[in-house]
Amino acid sequence: MLNDTAAPNGLFTDDDHTARCVWCRSTAEYQRYHDQEWGFPVHSDTRLFEKICLEGFQAGLSWLTILNKRESFRAAFAGFDMDKVALFDEADEKRLLLDAGIVRHRGKIASTINNARRAQELRAEFGSLAAYFWGYEPASGSRPATITHQTLSGVTTSPESIALSKDLRKRGWSFVGPTTMYAFMQAMGLVNDHLEGCYARERALQARAAFVPPRKP
Repeated sequence: MLNDTAAPNGLFTDDDHTARCVWCRSTAEYQRYHDQEWGFPVHSDTRLFEKICLEGFQAGLSWLTILNKRESFRAAFAGFDMDKVALFDEADEKRLLLDAGIVRHRGKIASTINNARRAQELRAEFGSLAAYFWGYEPASGSRPATITHQTLSGVTTSPESIALSKDLRKRGWSFVGPTTMYAFMQAMGLVNDHLEGCYARERALQARAAFVPPRKP
C-alpha cells in the first residue's frame, strides 16, 4: 500500500502534525480506516470472512474503491455472515449482478459464495476462521527489524502469504492469490506494516500485545 511518488519516506503529516502512512492521504474515510482498522488484530470470523472476500473483489482495483462501497457490499452479502452467504443461489447471483452498489463481476460474486461454503468447512475443522488464519502469523523475528518505506518497497507477498494462498486454493477457495493474502494479513493485523513514524504503528503494536490469538481446539 505504499505510494512511492507522494512522499519520499512513505509518510505524510496532516494539519494537526499527525504523521500517517501516505497511502491513506486521499480522504478522511481512508484515514479513519488506516487509524482504526488496518493493521489491528482481528479475531471475529465475520470480519475475517468479509475482508478476505473484499480483498478478492479488490483484485485489479484500488482498496479505496472497495472501501467506499463496503456498506453496499455488506447489505448485498447479508453482512458477510458465511452461513447466509453459503445458501445464496442462482437467483442471488442474478440479484447481485444488478446491484450498482457493489463491483458487479460475475466471477468474484460466484467466488464469494463458493468461499462461504469453504469457510464453513474451515470452521468445522479448526473451530473458527480466526484459529486457522492466525496460524499463518509470521514467527517472531522473521520480519524486518524496522518497517520503513525502504524495507517494504516492492514487498507484495511473504512466505506466509504464499503458504496461506496455496493451502486455501487446495481447499477450493478462489481469488486468494499470494498478493491478495498478504494484503489480507496486513489489514487483519497478522503483520503490522504501519511505517516507523506513523502514529498508528505503536497503537497497533499495543493492540497485538494485548491480543491472544485463537487456536484450534
